[in-house]
Amino acid sequence: MIEYDVSEYITLNRALYSEEKRRLHIEFSKLQKWAIDYEKKIAVVLEGRDAAGKTDTINLLARHLIPDHFRYIHLGIPTKNESKRWFKRYKRHMPKAGEIVFFDRSWYTRATVEVTMGYCSEKQYANFMKKVVSWEEDLISSGIDIIKIYLSIGKEQQKSRFQERQTNPLKLWKLSENDLRMADKWEIFTFFKNKMFEETSHHAAPWAVINANNKMVARLSALRYLLNEFDYLGKTLHKPKSWTTKINNYHLDINGVEFQNLSYTQFQTLRKLSSEKDR
Repeated sequence: MIEYDVSEYITLNRALYSEEKRRLHIEFSKLQKWAIDYEKKIAVVLEGRDAAGKTDTINLLARHLIPDHFRYIHLGIPTKNESKRWFKRYKRHMPKAGEIVFFDRSWYTRATVEVTMGYCSEKQYANFMKKVVSWEEDLISSGIDIIKIYLSIGKEQQKSRFQERQTNPLKLWKLSENDLRMADKWEIFTFFKNKMFEETSHHAAPWAVINANNKMVARLSALRYLLNEFDYLGKTLHKPKSWTTKINNYHLDINGVEFQNLSYTQFQTLRKLSSEKDR
């Protein structure tokens, strides 16, 4: 398991977020063109608790991609037949040559949601955990790259996002009774989530865990992690430089007068002038 943390992103403001997002989208366009030209097959798994931002992250990842060469997969409640033939349910959606497929929840639903809520039997869960790594290794041997990303949020952050959905008519559709029942089983879900990391994070397809309490940071981190995993043509993915001098959210109080939204240069100048005056 990889805990993927781009520490520089903690200092992001809106302007820097937009700047970095554009830079990464340009890189992702290069990656897609490379995947098309060289007939690569890329499967990107996004997992996480309800309200972790899986769908929004995929929307950001795919925003500037060529539509004919990527797919978004979000499967609903499985039929009895699909539940019995779990791996087959997902194998049919795997990427074809030159294609990127995003899974908004995936076969790992069985390892987290289904077992937590009792939607599958203990035997089905055990069978999944026993076979999933070898199943993925077979897919990888057939030429499919599997990228597994888990968006992690805290209990209070999830509660806050649920409350926002309840009060916002444009987001109300995102909240279901099942989401609330899942939230009540927080500790049970945590137990199975940790088992999933321990038993299904393997060398060929490790789990990358990204802190998703800050949506902007999570989206950019997911995109950067994905780009880091491939050596595509024309790659110019540099590590984010220190943005200290570009942040415009410094503030300073001088003799009861508050100065807000200062650049670093403005902040340093005013602080120096204030210090000289007090001598």
